[in-house]
Amino acid sequence: MSEDLGPVRVIGAEAVGQPGQRRFRLFVRNARNSAVMWMEKEQLNNLALALDRFLAQLTAGQVLRIEARAGGFRALNTMPADFPITPGHEFQVGRFILSYDERNGMLLLSAVPLEIILESGQEPQVAMRDDEAITFQFTQQQAQELTITITAVVSGGRSVCPLCRTPLDSGPHACVKQNGHREILEIERGTGDDEEEE
Repeated sequence: MSEDLGPVRVIGAEAVGQPGQRRFRLFVRNARNSAVMWMEKEQLNNLALALDRFLAQLTAGQVLRIEARAGGFRALNTMPADFPITPGHEFQVGRFILSYDERNGMLLLSAVPLEIILESGQEPQVAMRDDEAITFQFTQQQAQELTITITAVVSGGRSVCPLCRTPLDSGPHACVKQNGHREILEIERGTGDDEEEE
């Protein structure tokens, strides 16, 4: 059954794990309930972009995230130490639905859980659980802080090659756009008249 948590006091995002093996989550809490929503890195980044666009529209372009900051990004909204060990809701996000409540001046975000159905002898099935969606409200100020935090979290993993955009590990990097490294293609030779026979 879907639930509306109402306005949240705490909202943030963070990555858990080592670079290259990180898992990403959004967390919210109010006086009576809490939720932890796990997602892919790309989902989290897309949420920040959607919030930025929303804020720009709401403020006629006056609120824009500044990406070039002295000292770079810093994660503002890491999970508080007193956050419940067992939250009221915890799930993998299938999709987000973002809207705006003009009457209260609050942003509304609905997170729809994703369920993987495993049945013996069949391929795994993916289902969106719209009936178990969690909705919560937050202010424009919270949204601004969240986008800054998400950007810091997303960019805090492994560095990427500026040319090919693949992650850089501690070892040597064979860039496909530099130094002539390319994927090896196997070329099949036909039997033409110009080939010499042995």
